[in-house]
Amino acid sequence: MMKKSLALGIISGLLAGIAGVIYARLYYSINEADFSPVVSTVKIITASLFGGVLAAIGYTLLDRWLKARGEIVFNLLFTLISFITLLGPIAVRLPRNIDTPELFPGMVIPMHFFPALAWFTLKPIFIKSK
Repeated sequence: MMKKSLALGIISGLLAGIAGVIYARLYYSINEADFSPVVSTVKIITASLFGGVLAAIGYTLLDRWLKARGEIVFNLLFTLISFITLLGPIAVRLPRNIDTPELFPGMVIPMHFFPALAWFTLKPIFIKSK
């Protein structure tokens, strides 16, 4: 189970990272708001990959500890944690040389849901429901 969860975490994290990079570039082209000094391509992919691997560990532990209820508890926690992480972009202080700082949350807040969306989308391919 851990191997499948870890594979799911890595692949969903990479997919979320790629989606995040594409979203950031689209956001820049639409709004002409460049936040790459604060949120670089490497940071987007690394954060998404970290979220995916952390999800894999959490899923495996909850599945072992809570058996039949592990998946629903994991889904709830993953969703709640995704919402809690929104506090970071809302509270961040951007460098003074960043133009249009008010557009920053609009770029990064959706990205906080990409790891969960990728995980929930790909999970049936890797792990069959009980």
